[in-house]
Amino acid sequence: MSLFSNHLHLPRHVDMKERVADFWRDEASIADPKKHTMQPIVTGTSVLGIKTKFGVVIAADTLGSYGSLARFRDVSRLMRVNDSTIVGGFGDYADYQHIMKLLEQQTIDDKVIGDGVYRDAPSIHSWLRCVLYNRRSKMNPLWNTIIVAGSTYAGEPYLGYVDKIGVSFTDKSVATGFGSYIAQPMLRKAMEENPDMTIDEAKKLMVRCLRVLFYRDCRALNRFNIGVVAEGQCTISEPISADTDWSIGANPSGYE
Repeated sequence: MSLFSNHLHLPRHVDMKERVADFWRDEASIADPKKHTMQPIVTGTSVLGIKTKFGVVIAADTLGSYGSLARFRDVSRLMRVNDSTIVGGFGDYADYQHIMKLLEQQTIDDKVIGDGVYRDAPSIHSWLRCVLYNRRSKMNPLWNTIIVAGSTYAGEPYLGYVDKIGVSFTDKSVATGFGSYIAQPMLRKAMEENPDMTIDEAKKLMVRCLRVLFYRDCRALNRFNIGVVAEGQCTISEPISADTDWSIGANPSGYE
C-alpha cells in the first residue's frame, strides 16, 4: 500500500471578498431584520371608474401625499397596460410602482412570444387578485386597491375592483378611498337616471365627481387624468383641472 495518495487535497482558494461580504450580510441581518410595510408612506387617494354601453372611463388625481403633506403633485396613478386595459392604483405608491413593473414585464413577455395573444381586462383582473391575495397570505400585503378598466376579448366593456387582501368584484361603477363614500353615490345616481350614458357624458360626470372630492377630501388635488377604453382604443389624457367655486365655502354651518 502506497504511503502517498494520488489525489492531493489542496486547500480550497478562499475569496476574501466573499467572506467579507458574507460577514457584513450576516451583521446586517442581525442588526436590521427583515421588515414588512406596516403602513403606507406616500399615498394616492380616490380612483373612480364607470362602465357604459360604449366603453369604460377611469379617473384619478395626480397627488402623492406624504402623510398629510401634499408632497408630489405630478404623480400619474393610471397605467395603460395594453390596447385593451387601463389600471388605476389607490394606496401606497411604492407598492403600486411594483405592480406596474410586474404588469410591464407581462406585456413585454406577450410581445416577445409574438403569437398575437394578449391579456384582456378580465385576465389582468384575475391575475392581480392572485398577486394581492398571495402577498396577503404571506402577511406582507401590497397596500393598494386596484381598479381595472378595459374590455374583454369579445369587445365588451369591463370594470373590476380588487383590494389589498384579494377581495375582488365587477360593477357598473367603482370607487376607492374617500370616493367610495362621496363619488360612488353620485355615479350610481347618474347611471340610474341615464342608463344609456355616452363616453362624453361619463367624462363630464368624472370631472364633477373629482371636483366634489377636491372640495371634500383633504388628500385630493384639482389635477387629474382621465382614461378611456372604447371602440378598440385605450387612451389616458394629459393632466387637466376642473373649474372650482370656493364661494360655496360660506354655506356649510355647524363646524365653527
